[in-house]
Amino acid sequence: MTTARSQLISIDDTPYYHVITRCVRRAFLAGYDKPTKTSFEHRRQWIVNRMLELSDIFSIGICSYSVMSNHYHIVLKVSDNKFWSIAQTLETWNRLYNLPYLCEKFLKKEITTKAELRQVKIMAKMYRKRLMNISWFMKCLNEYIAVKANAEDKCKGHFWEARFKSQALLDEKALLTCMAYVDLNPIRAAMAQTPETSDYTSIQERIKNKKNKLLPFNEKNIPYYLSDYIALVDYTGKCIHPNKKGYIENDIPDILNRLEIHPDTWLEEMKQYRSSGKNAIGTVAQIKSFYKSIKSRLPLGTPAPAWE
Repeated sequence: MTTARSQLISIDDTPYYHVITRCVRRAFLAGYDKPTKTSFEHRRQWIVNRMLELSDIFSIGICSYSVMSNHYHIVLKVSDNKFWSIAQTLETWNRLYNLPYLCEKFLKKEITTKAELRQVKIMAKMYRKRLMNISWFMKCLNEYIAVKANAEDKCKGHFWEARFKSQALLDEKALLTCMAYVDLNPIRAAMAQTPETSDYTSIQERIKNKKNKLLPFNEKNIPYYLSDYIALVDYTGKCIHPNKKGYIENDIPDILNRLEIHPDTWLEEMKQYRSSGKNAIGTVAQIKSFYKSIKSRLPLGTPAPAWE
């Protein structure tokens, strides 16, 4: 029995989540399809453009991403938007969908009764919750891409698998390893040789474009130094490909020591971020706490999630 998304995501426990979505059809999400001799490479940019656009609308930022041939990864951070005003909330939601008549009246300052104002407040509260909801973020991303891809393919039907997969990242170590795992996907798939040549990844975007729309590396968002992270990803990539020229044996970035990550276990830990398996990543104590938190919301008779 599938567990409801609301019972796998607990913002009170962690704002960081790893999300994976796969294409359901044989046709490529992106890349070159040899049987039909058709290139879908341009679709990668569709996804990158749309996810960055949505990160500017939702109260959800992007830590890392990579767009592959038939799936993509994103590491997201959800931020609290409870301090948004009614007007700000309605104007933001209007960037995605048309507003009801009463909400338009409110923005035009034409509300005349308390009953109307009360209804507008109810709708604004609902929109505010949606704008910090990962499921709504993914809905707005995947529906947009599916419509464009189906129009291009001149067909109808599902383009994506029914559900995206999500993993809760319960501490800084989990966040760091997962971001590196995501950024290294093209290298592991032999699509690129170095992080700076890994197209449609967040690490390439950070290296080439200092004015990018990704969440910055600072105490508030991603609590590391960008230079350390880039060095770490490069080192880890060389470990994954031991026969590659320039293999580094002892030059380990300081960030590994700060987070108490041993180099012998680093690569093993990264296997946790595959699309199947665990729904939460962290220490045993953190996972137990996270499970206890969401278990209180599970209906009676619901099977235990994958990590128990």
